[in-house]
Amino acid sequence: MGEFTNKIDFEVLVMVKNANPNGDPLNGNRPRETYDGFGEISDVCIKRKIRNRLQDMGEAIFVQSEERCDDGCKSLSDRAKSNEVMQKALKNKDREAYAKEACQTWIDVRSFGQVFAFKDDSVSVGVRGPVSIHSAFSVLPVSIDSMQITKSVNSETKDGKKSSDTMGMKHKIYSALYVVKGSINHQLAEKTGFSDEDAEKIKEALRTLFVNDSSSARPDGSMEVCKVYWWKHHCPMGQYSSAKVHKLVTVTAKIEDPKEFEDYDIKVDSLPDLDLEVIEGM
Repeated sequence: MGEFTNKIDFEVLVMVKNANPNGDPLNGNRPRETYDGFGEISDVCIKRKIRNRLQDMGEAIFVQSEERCDDGCKSLSDRAKSNEVMQKALKNKDREAYAKEACQTWIDVRSFGQVFAFKDDSVSVGVRGPVSIHSAFSVLPVSIDSMQITKSVNSETKDGKKSSDTMGMKHKIYSALYVVKGSINHQLAEKTGFSDEDAEKIKEALRTLFVNDSSSARPDGSMEVCKVYWWKHHCPMGQYSSAKVHKLVTVTAKIEDPKEFEDYDIKVDSLPDLDLEVIEGM
């Protein structure tokens, strides 16, 4: 496994049109909003999509969705127990060997970290990952459209009678631009074995974030990665803080009611000895 040389910061611009990017189950599955009306996509949601893309790319994933399971394991516990090296380390209560094997086996563990704490195990192991991702927020406050829907299909046969219609609500955001921010920490990358090659895979997953991700709430084409900004520092710890780097990108609306990505003005400043790669989304 290779090494991770220098710190990386990144930022992704995501255009949403007629979609629910991340529903809130505690609020009728309405798109997530901040208290001041800005749209939000949770970091957990973004990491789920990155894991799915890495899995599509042929990488081994520990935290798999049930419908995407590719190894026959029905739970995280089963997946951990299927690794003989990890189970041997568990018997010896060797946390370091346990974590090292988990990081070598699954790219999402060495990227995002993972807590291994299962009822049957006497030892719990925590791994801190180098890839940190913020929740995404919209550039402007969002307007949420809601419509009532009806399911009029017979779900069950009851005495030859048609069952009553089921009413529900469907929500979507007409148009909004979201900003995703993140970074890759060198010190934690050394501990998990995260490499420059892994970083390239994360970058490709971000570029293609919504490939193979369509649903009734997010039809194909309704979620689009427009730009990926990828900064490489010239030293392991980085010359600048992530906060300072993320401030280099300024997004403002050209018109009062922007509907397309072209309706936004994107300004990107620079810092000395900081390499920027600008990648077009898929």
